[in-house]
Amino acid sequence: MGEAVMTTRRQADGALVVDVRGSLDAATVGALRETLIGTVQRERPVTLIVDLTYVTFMDSQGIGTLVSGYNVAREVGTRFVLRNPSEFVHRQLRVTGLTEMFGLPPEPSSSQTYTP
Repeated sequence: MGEAVMTTRRQADGALVVDVRGSLDAATVGALRETLIGTVQRERPVTLIVDLTYVTFMDSQGIGTLVSGYNVAREVGTRFVLRNPSEFVHRQLRVTGLTEMFGLPPEPSSSQTYTP
């Protein structure tokens, strides 16, 4: 089981950013779910950004947690944004058909390959 570190900070424009590092799996999704849902319900930010740049692994439970966060945010009118998903995370979201729901491009931005 991996470890994940989550930190929350506020950007100058008022958006709240949850930085997630490490691996999102059975051992860590509970903490992420609490962070996302707690932050949305307590702070009611206009925008909640989940920065996934340093997420090295994510399984179906991690995906489910992001979907839960998205749904709770939508209920209170918070915009829920996934920022910089690593290629691994992007692939997981693409395979499950969720890139569009999260407003992500079909391919990770770091990849220069274009497949029509």
